[in-house]
Amino acid sequence: MMLDVKDLRVSFLREKLPPAEVIHGVSFSLERGETLGIVGESGSGKTAMSLAIIGLLASTATATGEVMFEGRDLLKMPEPDLCKLRGNRIGMIFQEPMTALNPAMRVGAQISEGLILHKGLSKSEGRKEALRLLEMVQIPRAGQMIDSFPHEMSGGQRQRVGIAIALALKPDLLIADEPTTALDVTVQAEVLDILDDLVTDLGISLILISHDLGVIARIADRTLVMFRGDEMEEGPTERVLRNPSHEYTRKLLDAMPARVRASLKEA
Repeated sequence: MMLDVKDLRVSFLREKLPPAEVIHGVSFSLERGETLGIVGESGSGKTAMSLAIIGLLASTATATGEVMFEGRDLLKMPEPDLCKLRGNRIGMIFQEPMTALNPAMRVGAQISEGLILHKGLSKSEGRKEALRLLEMVQIPRAGQMIDSFPHEMSGGQRQRVGIAIALALKPDLLIADEPTTALDVTVQAEVLDILDDLVTDLGISLILISHDLGVIARIADRTLVMFRGDEMEEGPTERVLRNPSHEYTRKLLDAMPARVRASLKEA
């Protein structure tokens, strides 16, 4: 078992008010090489849950329960140990690459930074590996783009850079938080194909977070449906899409265009 989450609860402190619980005892597991899709509308707690797993919640938030990563509880792990895991064993692709990337730093340097710090690579070795990663995520003209700043790239290219950074240290678990938001459908499909290929080729585990059931259907082995911090249902993606057991999942499906809904059931 790669990841085993039990009764995860996340609360935020409020001035002169009791803490507000936003995740209400969610449990799920993830095997090595498996892709879990977490789907729900905005405000369902998907991002808060992912940040709790990787230990990046705001200082005003607390997380309880168990997040067992290869037998170690991440919620009880000291911050120095968590820092060693982040990037190295657990990578994350953030929702908005324009804000996640450093606007004053060339993308090649941003990719190689972790390799130089954690793996002891020289600058030239780091640059060579950054170029390989850019080619792996299918950045066109990678040899030229490696010296670009984020604002000189398209949204799809920036998201691919984010994927390259997350994969630089070859993590065992990758968390992708809405990796295709604001991308057109063609680029969205390309990014999802890249993630799916990486799971297959590298044998990593993937948590894919999205509000779009169509995105989840494309590559997820299993799907967890969330609403207002609660787990609505969880199971094999094909079963969840074709025979949902919860009314909320049926409403999510009904909210999709009829043509898309039909294609999901035929997939």
